[in-house]
Amino acid sequence: MGKAGGDSAALINEQGLRLDGRRIDELRPIRIEVGILRNADGSAYIQFGKNKIMAAVYGPKEVHPKHSALPDKSVLRCRYHMSPFSTEERKNPAPSRREIEISKVIREALEPALMLEDYPRTAIDVFVEVLQSDGGSRCAGISAASVALADAGINMRDLVSACAAGKVAGQIVMDVDDTEDKEGQADLPIAIMPMSSQVTLLQLDGQLNDEEFHKAFNFALDGCRRVYQLQREALIGKYFGNNGGNSDGGL
Repeated sequence: MGKAGGDSAALINEQGLRLDGRRIDELRPIRIEVGILRNADGSAYIQFGKNKIMAAVYGPKEVHPKHSALPDKSVLRCRYHMSPFSTEERKNPAPSRREIEISKVIREALEPALMLEDYPRTAIDVFVEVLQSDGGSRCAGISAASVALADAGINMRDLVSACAAGKVAGQIVMDVDDTEDKEGQADLPIAIMPMSSQVTLLQLDGQLNDEEFHKAFNFALDGCRRVYQLQREALIGKYFGNNGGNSDGGL
C-alpha cells in the first residue's frame, strides 16, 4: 500500500527543522510511567509526542474456553483499541480492520521476547488503549505493552522497543508524527529486542530506494535504542528508585 506523498515541502524548512521544531534525527518527547493501574497484573502509560497510551496485562491465568489452551506454552492475546475521543473526528468504538491488524502486529512483535513456555495451559492478555493518537501509536503501544509485561513479572528474554522512521519532503526523518505520516512519502515502523538486536517488527508503507531504506532503518533502530533506555529507567525507577516509576525523555 503506497502513500500519496502530496506537496510536503513545507514540512521541513530551510534550516532543516520540521513543523514541530525537531531536527530530522530527533524523537518527540517521551514519558513512561509504570504500575499505574491497581487492578491489572502489570501496567504502563506512555506519552510519545502527543500520543497518550495505556497498556494493561492480565495473567498468566486460566484459559477460557479451555480447548484453546496450549499444552506447552501460554497463549498471548493482544487487543489494540483507539478510544472514540482519541482522534480529531469521533471514532466508531467498534474494532476497525486497522485495529484488528495492529493487534496482530503487536502480538507478533512481543512474542519473541516472552518465555511463554514457562506458563503452559494459560493465557496472557495485553490491552493497549489509545487515549490520544498522533502518529506512531503502534510503536508507542508496543513499547508500553513491553513495560507492562515486565511490570506483571512475566519472564522475558528482553524488552521490546519500537520506533518508526519515514520519508518526508524527500528526506529521511526519525519518528514521524501524524501530519508527517499523512503527507509524507513513506513510513517504516520497526521493533527490536535491544540486547540481541533481533528485529521483531518491520513494516513499510510507501516506497524507499535501497539507500533511503538503509538510512530509515538505521534512524528507526537508533530511535528504538533511545526508547529502550527510557523503558529501563522507568522500570528501575519503580522497583529500585524514588521517582515512582516515571521516566521522561526530551530527546
